[in-house]
Amino acid sequence: MLSRFDDYPIHQMPVPVAHTGTSDRNHYDRYFFNGYLPEGEVFFGGAMGLYPNRQVIDAAFSVVHDGRQHNVYASGRAPIERGHTSVGPVKVEVVEPMETVRLLVAGSDHGVEADLLFRARSVACEEERQMRAAGAIPMMDVTRFTQNGTWEGSISVAGETIELDAARARGTRDRSWGIRPVGEPPGGAPSGTGMQIFWLWGPCHFDSETVYLALFDDAEGSKFYQHARIAPVLSSGDDVIDRGDATRVVRETDFQIDWEPGTRRARRAEVTLHELGGPPRRLTYEVLYTFQMCGIGYSHPTWAHGRWHGELEVGGDQWSLGELDPMAPQNLHIQNVCRVTMDGLPGWGILEQIAVGPHRPTGLRGLLDPFSA
Repeated sequence: MLSRFDDYPIHQMPVPVAHTGTSDRNHYDRYFFNGYLPEGEVFFGGAMGLYPNRQVIDAAFSVVHDGRQHNVYASGRAPIERGHTSVGPVKVEVVEPMETVRLLVAGSDHGVEADLLFRARSVACEEERQMRAAGAIPMMDVTRFTQNGTWEGSISVAGETIELDAARARGTRDRSWGIRPVGEPPGGAPSGTGMQIFWLWGPCHFDSETVYLALFDDAEGSKFYQHARIAPVLSSGDDVIDRGDATRVVRETDFQIDWEPGTRRARRAEVTLHELGGPPRRLTYEVLYTFQMCGIGYSHPTWAHGRWHGELEVGGDQWSLGELDPMAPQNLHIQNVCRVTMDGLPGWGILEQIAVGPHRPTGLRGLLDPFSA
């Protein structure tokens, strides 16, 4: 089936662009955004995913303000045209690829509106390919790039409008595509392997540098995936894409996590980046507050990614962060808004985490046992 993108020389296979390179139902193509003001006045997250083999497109936008998280969700039938990046009230516009992206949330019945512009502050950095199997069954095969940047524009929530100035507002976006579990669970026999996920993602901003950090550990603390880079802040005329020489490679990362007792949430973390050809760089993350990834669909009981809700459905919810059960399954995937230092220099960033199953080095036991000192 043809679409307008077929008029561009971008084909990777001898089929139209609307056709995927796999029949796997879990094929996806996704935008993710976050943004924040440095003293915690506001934090927002946004996401949009296309699942061609499920014929679903969905999106969400979520804002934390004054201790409450306000969420808007939308889901509909996937368009044939890949350039049609909107569903319900949420729209993504690529103004200048790898440089400027606009995120809009139109007025809705759920009390949230936004008109935001992301501008690159450092390069778009291709992460190492993420591949993982459950026994003999491929579960994840993903390519992703990440980019740190600034935000400008406005967010209206609960009757209040918050203006974002690029001089202060920071954030991170990513684009990922490939295969990972989404939508309704598959049929067939149940998995014969136990669940274990330990994921840390820690992009952060400093005056002259930004950091990219992502890793997966197994239960014994062995990294089966690591991507870490240090990048300078862009200057006028710099290439906005890392083509192998714009970032400094970190060959190894060591970390320690101080868990909040009775939870699986970090309250502090220390990370040592062993830069290739340079001295170790030491990061500390001090958690200010937590954003629930559930608010943009991750593990949401109703609005989980890739699920069919009909031709078009829009919904919303909100909660007080202080009243949530941190051990409820939908609340395990979080982004901690952090005050960060690197070698003593101040900065700001995010420590995203998922910790399911044991992780011996940090003292986690069982499938969902809360940390106990």
